[in-house]
Amino acid sequence: MGRGQDLSSSGRDSKKGERVGGGGNVRFRSINSDLSLPLSQGLSCHLWDGDVLCLPGSLVSAPGPVLVPTRLQTELVLRCHEETDCDLCVRVAVHLAVHGYWEDPEDEEKFRRAADPELEEPRNASLQAHIVLSFQAYPTAHCVLLEVQVPAALVQPGQSVGSIVFDCFEAALGAEVQIWSYTQPRYQKELNLTQQLPALPWLNVSADGEDVRLVLDVSEEQRFGLSLYWNQDQGPIKPWWHSNLTGPQTITLNHTDLVPCLCIQVWPLEPDSVRTSICPFREDPRAHRNLWRAARLQLLPSRGWRLDAPCSLPAEATLCWQALDGGPCLPLVPPLPRENVTVNKVLEFPLRKGHPNVCVQVSTWEKLQMQECLWADSLGPLKDDMLLVETRGPQDNGSLCALEPSGCTPLLSRASTRAARLGEQLLQDVQSGQCLQLWDSDLGALWACPMDKYIHQRWALVWLACLLLAAVLFLLLLLKMNPVKAASRSRAALLLYSADDASFERLVGALASALCQLPLRVAVDLWSRRDLSAQGALAWFHAQRRQTLQEGGVVVLLFSPGAVALCREWLQDATSAPRAHGPHDAFAASLSCVLPDFLQGRAPGRYVGAYFDKLLPADAVPALFRSVPVFSLPSQLPDFLGILQGPTAPRSRRLAERAEQVSRALQPALDSCFRPPGALGTGRGMGPEAGVRT
Repeated sequence: MGRGQDLSSSGRDSKKGERVGGGGNVRFRSINSDLSLPLSQGLSCHLWDGDVLCLPGSLVSAPGPVLVPTRLQTELVLRCHEETDCDLCVRVAVHLAVHGYWEDPEDEEKFRRAADPELEEPRNASLQAHIVLSFQAYPTAHCVLLEVQVPAALVQPGQSVGSIVFDCFEAALGAEVQIWSYTQPRYQKELNLTQQLPALPWLNVSADGEDVRLVLDVSEEQRFGLSLYWNQDQGPIKPWWHSNLTGPQTITLNHTDLVPCLCIQVWPLEPDSVRTSICPFREDPRAHRNLWRAARLQLLPSRGWRLDAPCSLPAEATLCWQALDGGPCLPLVPPLPRENVTVNKVLEFPLRKGHPNVCVQVSTWEKLQMQECLWADSLGPLKDDMLLVETRGPQDNGSLCALEPSGCTPLLSRASTRAARLGEQLLQDVQSGQCLQLWDSDLGALWACPMDKYIHQRWALVWLACLLLAAVLFLLLLLKMNPVKAASRSRAALLLYSADDASFERLVGALASALCQLPLRVAVDLWSRRDLSAQGALAWFHAQRRQTLQEGGVVVLLFSPGAVALCREWLQDATSAPRAHGPHDAFAASLSCVLPDFLQGRAPGRYVGAYFDKLLPADAVPALFRSVPVFSLPSQLPDFLGILQGPTAPRSRRLAERAEQVSRALQPALDSCFRPPGALGTGRGMGPEAGVRT
């Protein structure tokens, strides 16, 4: 802490350079921006630089007469830096007096003689004191130290010697301030004064949900001006909205319009009126978020850029290199060190040539706020170039390294990065002029080297290896067909039959279950009764037939006495309409679609027929259906299974084993369906005439 300069003395009652301004019912004095200490005549004072610690210390006994503060007075004033830029201040007057007496009369006599003007060489004796002024207005506190001297001729114990005035402590409207004064060391109890500063009576800023309300409480006839403006630190004030109003007003601001530098200025429409300005959103988090949302970073032609924002931004800007692989943008420290951003001003980059991979980053100490690489609009998309940093020494010896996410890798190193593997080639590219020089100075240079030719060479080898691998796999696939893969491509089969009786349905179910083990994907109405009831037999068959044929499957017509009878009904004269059948009789419903395929020659390759040799003679199958293979079961099971499985069918030995498995699965159901000839005449029993009903 050092002493400040001597402050000139002016009369305590002097008001030179002040003017009175009004605002509502509160009146303040306006002073210039310089601090001053008006003194009573005869006093001298020094103001120590900076704040001091606000520690009064313990009371001590005075060694004799001492100078102490006796009374505090305050006055509200406006300190105006400019006509429209004023701050509220508290002016403090400290009245001083001499306290205490000389303990030894000889000391008093020596003090008087030293100040005697009749002496040949008077020593200008004086009484000196260190006065502390402490000012507290939540959440701030300031203490200043004043060194005051009074001539010995004015020293009279118990008498006042005058006052000093401190201009001034800054305060906020509506704040409660506390002022203390004491000496160092402290010879008496400190003086204190508490004062409630007035609030501006006709302007109040309050929240209205997400929005903000400006309430101007004035009389109905008072006219005043209201201005909203952006107080930019790096430029002139930028007006946003202005209006002359009368009487009480409530103005609502959308929360998206708030920015930290948005200020409100209000003044009565009177001659020489004082304008009061407040900026209530400097610390509002919403205002700071809106400011970054409103900021726009523009990259201009000829390597220029500008950051547009309504307020100054506490941010830094730097150049960076954006690689094609989408990694982090790497700062280019040599050409553009981090520097504070100046908003709304065109800035130039110190680059010789532009490059689409060169970007601008704007960041705060917390995080990256924005990044733009808009030169891509004129220079094309990002390139797969390697950025080389050349560093030059004092004796013209330089070194090259490649800028990578892991750091700047020396070209001739044993690192495992791409730049190190291609170090010699990149060095030759720089020497042969194949790289683009972006920046050059006495300290070094930046080079952008294309990597396309190295990428093409590498990918050519990769493609060749892939083609060789594909050829080997294809040969292996041809040499050995994997049965598991064949099973995963199992063929679809739609099984159609006539529900003659319950025992025959059990036989069909046994056949369908056995076929699923081959494997085949079997569809049969026995397993879809719920869908049949919901969709109807005809709709269900149409859907299953279309799906089966689209997947390259086959429709199996399983002939029985009942099925043969139904076919004969459909093949009769058109004047004889087929009779009605149950809702689950899919075979009867399917004949309307199956018969046209056979009559028009579309059945081969799509359909196959089968019958059980114990239940139906071979010649009972109508001739129309013999245009496709018709098999007797279980005697012709191997051929039947081979047709069903198609190209994926196993060899004959394996096929015979599967046929034997299916035959064993069918035998119990076949035995339950077999009936002697005398039983064919009742119900819907098995036999040539079983499907005829009376």
